[in-house]
Amino acid sequence: MATYKGISGFNIKSLSSDPSNLVDGEIWYNSTSGTLKVAPLVGSWASGGNVNTARYHLAGTGSQTAALAFGGFQYPSGPPPGVVQKALTESYDGTSWTEVGDLNTARSVLGGGGTSTAAIGFGGSGPNAQTETFDGSSWTEVGDLNTAREVTGLGTNTAALAFGSQTQQGLTEEYNGTSWTESGDLNTGRGGSGGAGTQTAGLAFGGNKSPSVTLADNTEDYNGTSWTAGGTLITARRGFIGGAGIQTNALAFGGNISAVAGKPNTTSTEGYDGTSWSTRPSMATGKRSAASGQGQATASAAWGAAGYSTAMTNTTEEYSEAVTAETITTS
Repeated sequence: MATYKGISGFNIKSLSSDPSNLVDGEIWYNSTSGTLKVAPLVGSWASGGNVNTARYHLAGTGSQTAALAFGGFQYPSGPPPGVVQKALTESYDGTSWTEVGDLNTARSVLGGGGTSTAAIGFGGSGPNAQTETFDGSSWTEVGDLNTAREVTGLGTNTAALAFGSQTQQGLTEEYNGTSWTESGDLNTGRGGSGGAGTQTAGLAFGGNKSPSVTLADNTEDYNGTSWTAGGTLITARRGFIGGAGIQTNALAFGGNISAVAGKPNTTSTEGYDGTSWSTRPSMATGKRSAASGQGQATASAAWGAAGYSTAMTNTTEEYSEAVTAETITTS
């Protein structure tokens, strides 16, 4: 019979108490409690502070403790024509959201990137080509996108990436701090996808693809010039999926799991290692079209704010991972 030493090359440590600095995957025997212990990396979602104004199809950027959410729209009096585009911008300190300077142009379904004090917002409903940068208090108009559209975005205020559109275009554009330049198209044109990573190492996942509203489950990796196929999502989804992390350690969460309008939004969360997706703990409430940190929030400290569940919502959820000590049992 194989032994742990034979497999791993060393014996299980015997300790009188659990280690103070746990390492993911560490195994030991606690001689005081007489139990075999292991230290897995465990993720979970928790409630954060509510945004001041419920809305969806808004953009977001920044970390879990220094985030920004801006734009979006509301249905204050039912479905269209009651739609109201919002210019609202809110800043998050990890506990509460505070209103700061409005966008110059109210809009929804826009892309974003950067930090809470050096952000960028671009594209959006209309369609819109405008780009604005944020300095922590106010927005300034800068160079327009080459093609006006509703986009997914990521990156920084001097190195942003805009890709896809609600009309299932594969268009990709890069921003250098002054102007936008077209780059290699997505292999699968799509709208409502999730994004993570940077301008030169980006991810696009899920969304709805042409010729009709068909759910996408594929991932594409961007190298600063072109897109290549990556791993397949476990759950195909659309509706501007929440994203966080980098190309080799990303998180995808929420979204809509049906091509039919009004059908369920998912709580499903998945982690990406650069090759394949695996299951992570689910959100408390399924939502789509929420603000999230994209490549500015890490996969172990992600966030999703506002969005649409069964109605517009103002809730924030925060994802975190920690190594914890657990007892190994036979059950």
